[in-house]
Amino acid sequence: MSDSKELTAAERADLRTVAAMIIPESSEYKVPGADDPAIQADMLATLGRDAALVARALDHLAKLAGKPLAELDEVKRDAVVQEFRAAGGAPAATLVRVVLQCYYRDDRVLRSLGLELRAPFPKGHVLPDGDWSLLDPVKARGGTLRRAS
Repeated sequence: MSDSKELTAAERADLRTVAAMIIPESSEYKVPGADDPAIQADMLATLGRDAALVARALDHLAKLAGKPLAELDEVKRDAVVQEFRAAGGAPAATLVRVVLQCYYRDDRVLRSLGLELRAPFPKGHVLPDGDWSLLDPVKARGGTLRRAS
């Protein structure tokens, strides 16, 4: 595992390999796989606090494989991933979440799902400036005091 927050070249190659296994390209639906360069760039740019867990997951995969996962043939790779899924814990869950969140915010994927490439609100409904009436139900509930811990 790398000591810095940036992934090594081998870890990046394994991330591409795992991403392609999670979501392969589909010509039927005209969407890229999660190993697409733009999606991979998004993953690497937004790892942030997940970098350590993702690196641990990739390191675990490489140890199970005996070498970088990307260097294995498909059958061996599938066997390693199945073993990893059974015992990967939080790092495995984080790796999958990172792949999915970056994939499903890609514009091409959103279009294929029939979603608009903008926030769903206000969808043409313009609120007049200074109209705070949407907050009336919240104000009617009164204050809630909680002990800070």
